[in-house]
Amino acid sequence: MSKPSIGIYGLSSCAGDQLTILNCEDELLEIASRVDIKSFIMAQTGNDETMIDIALVEGTVSTRRDLERLKEIRSRTSILVAIGTCAVWGGLYAMRNDIPRAEMIKGVYGEKGLEYFEPEVLPAEPLKNFVKVDLSVPGCPIEKKWFLRIFKSFLHGDIIELPNFSLCSECKMVENECLLVNRGLLCLGPITIAGCKARCPSHNIPCIGCCGPVDEANYAAEVNILLNSGYTIEEIKRKMGFFVFNPDLEQSQ
Repeated sequence: MSKPSIGIYGLSSCAGDQLTILNCEDELLEIASRVDIKSFIMAQTGNDETMIDIALVEGTVSTRRDLERLKEIRSRTSILVAIGTCAVWGGLYAMRNDIPRAEMIKGVYGEKGLEYFEPEVLPAEPLKNFVKVDLSVPGCPIEKKWFLRIFKSFLHGDIIELPNFSLCSECKMVENECLLVNRGLLCLGPITIAGCKARCPSHNIPCIGCCGPVDEANYAAEVNILLNSGYTIEEIKRKMGFFVFNPDLEQSQ
């Protein structure tokens, strides 16, 4: 029986999700023995851009080259998995920013930068806005445990179900003090999807929402708690805008 063929790719990104895969040191040899890795530029040479069973794609679509690459990968894979918050939600590339893109390009690269970059650059968007995504695995970067569980499930012909509850549940499981209610800190745990075992709150660091929003997030309740704690609507917008929380907060009050 032939091994499943996979490809691991990166668009505009920091490559942190690919590094997480490489950091599966104890499991990496077994992974390599169970699948036929056709393409993984970060880890091997001689990559074969052919038909594959599973494509793991990191990063956001923020250039025309990204878009062409993504469509090309989608055209030759049976299953496409978006890995990391950039691929799933847009991540930091899609960060809320009121400065016009052309002004930023000019400020960094000068007039020539506008001539070169402006035709190539696109507003940063997640993969699902352009192609069919079969599974989304958020995280900045993804959690090693979720990658391994997904890998094992694919080998058995299944698609794993990821958490769909808020980070607050994980805080309660490890008996953390609530940084939002008890200490009045700007924590986005109630509207952020779980999966990291509340790593930051467990070290007294408020959640900044790097895994993206839970389904049906109650923005109104979050905003009201933060307003009552003394934060301004602009401070709340700025914190939520780090990743993908860009609701109409004035309407949420």
